[in-house]
Amino acid sequence: MGNKGMRTRLGCLSHKSDSCSDFTAILPDKPNRALKRLSTEEATRWADSFDVLLSHKYGVAAFRAFLKTEFSEENLEFWLACEEFKKTRSTAKLVSKAHRIFEEFVDVQAPREVNIDFQTREATRKNMQEPSLTCFDQAQGKVHSLMEKDSYPRFLRSKMYLDLLSQSQRRLS
Repeated sequence: MGNKGMRTRLGCLSHKSDSCSDFTAILPDKPNRALKRLSTEEATRWADSFDVLLSHKYGVAAFRAFLKTEFSEENLEFWLACEEFKKTRSTAKLVSKAHRIFEEFVDVQAPREVNIDFQTREATRKNMQEPSLTCFDQAQGKVHSLMEKDSYPRFLRSKMYLDLLSQSQRRLS
């Protein structure tokens, strides 16, 4: 599905966490098919750990929708961009991708600037002189830790997540 479709589906979530009760909107593919495939067990496992949530595509979609309600989805977008970046095999592409990620998320006043400390930002800036597959590791680790300690617990307490769980349980009964 294209970006536009996902944006349209996330539209109802961009107001406040409580203003939208149709959480089929956050799921990729055909929402009804996707929701049928999302088992209560899977959705419940997202509470086991932040990494379990990040390893599940519907978990990422739900977490992204939640972060949008908090206007902090850039952290997840950066983390995902770094994961994708690490799969880069071409040296030529590596350099241009690294600069794109840096300009988009890390640089001061970047369009989607992530919340990292000065030292980490500067260390990442130095890494840009000779980009490698590990040049964002420190910044990505900080952002992961921030989401895990801050956004993730709020996500697990959110009406959005609790409604998603109860919807998946209702389908079973």
